[in-house]
Amino acid sequence: MNLEKALNHKIFPIISDSAKELDQETYVVGGFVRDFLLERENKKDIDFVTVGSGIELAKNVHSKAKNSSKLSVFKRFGTAMFKWEGIDFEFVGARKESYSEDSRKPFVEDGTLDDDQKRRDFTINALAISLNENNYGELIDPFNGIRDLQNKIIRTPLAPDVTYSDDPLRMMRAIRFAAQLNFKIEENSFQSIQKNAERIEIVSKERVMDEFQKIMMTEKPSIGLKLLDDAGLMKFILPELVALKGIEEVEGQTHKDNFYHTLEVVDNIAPNTENLWLRWAALLHDIGKAPTKRFDPKIGWTFHSHEFVGSKMAFKLFKRLKLPLNQPLKYVQKIVKLSSRPIALIDENVTDAALRRLLFEAGEDFDDLITLCKADITTKNEKKQARFKKNFILVDEKIKEVEERDRVRNFQPPVSGEEIMEVFDLKPCKEIGIIKNAIKEAILEGEIENNHESASKYMLELGKKLYLTPKLKEK
Repeated sequence: MNLEKALNHKIFPIISDSAKELDQETYVVGGFVRDFLLERENKKDIDFVTVGSGIELAKNVHSKAKNSSKLSVFKRFGTAMFKWEGIDFEFVGARKESYSEDSRKPFVEDGTLDDDQKRRDFTINALAISLNENNYGELIDPFNGIRDLQNKIIRTPLAPDVTYSDDPLRMMRAIRFAAQLNFKIEENSFQSIQKNAERIEIVSKERVMDEFQKIMMTEKPSIGLKLLDDAGLMKFILPELVALKGIEEVEGQTHKDNFYHTLEVVDNIAPNTENLWLRWAALLHDIGKAPTKRFDPKIGWTFHSHEFVGSKMAFKLFKRLKLPLNQPLKYVQKIVKLSSRPIALIDENVTDAALRRLLFEAGEDFDDLITLCKADITTKNEKKQARFKKNFILVDEKIKEVEERDRVRNFQPPVSGEEIMEVFDLKPCKEIGIIKNAIKEAILEGEIENNHESASKYMLELGKKLYLTPKLKEK
């Protein structure tokens, strides 16, 4: 098969000329070839393999690619890359690899194109197109990758036990590609993942999370998440999620399977947000249910304070997985902690005070919280769904009214601590905090309006109760 039509970028003839000058066989490989054959948009990075020095080839090509970025050379890995017109071009010499049992870092030596294709993770990524003068555009497909693309199959070029045991991250990649492309993992390959699942522990958390995040950002994340669980990988990555599996029955009373409910919630939220951390909040919103599950003979199964417990669990989970412990963690913790609050507002008799308080606590993340709350409605009862949707419309209307009138989202009390100190001639003390907090609570409860005049008047009343005397104004 000739794929010269894939080589319509001006970089390809330049590389072909450079390869001829250096007398090095050169090929475009991997994702570019796969995505072209799948008619998927290119990811803006293209990889090249050459039988010889990848760095020397990159230098030669870079000298001819006018206005390209600086050439980055990685001698330790024998690679070099540069960006040109928005595309990353990476060059590497053909290699063959061998591994030790306790590491996914291979022993590397120079090899042929055949050696290089054998070390690829999957047949669909082992495809190569020649850039050599004698067979320019010819597809090199030693493992029937074309057939696997047509049949939507994820298969390893070598025996799967060798592929996955050598580099266990490939198990995550198999599932990620299956989820992204809607492909099926070939049966022997999947059984090998199950057999080698424990070896994922030798892979750095950062690399595992890189693949996991890509699964989370797929169109239907539950496909990859369920595969991770079926393969036995999830228990090594997120045991807190696996702990939600199963349904218990006591005295004829059961609860829903919170693991599968969670996958459904993540799927529900996916079409409504590209925010990775909101998807994480959906994934973790019920993790506190496993440690808080209790059976009460009077009311059945309870999960008291599971939102609070879950938000606390998120810290240890993020720390273990080497996820960012700054703003993303705080955001996820906030959304998880508040995740059940909007449900209580789906009531025609909800008070303005309750709406004000939630608006204040959620702040700029209120809309994201409501998005999660709507995704959390997984009942199959059509009447219940219709009622929830109707009530959400009512709540949305009330929230708009309250927000327009009271402006409590992200609000700061109209009277500052400095003003309180000035009015009562105080130095820093606990009374200042008491007054500020009381003003905030009065605004949230609707006792006073959210403006300086009302807050100042209320401050003076509070001062009297605390036996504080306002400082006389100078004449």
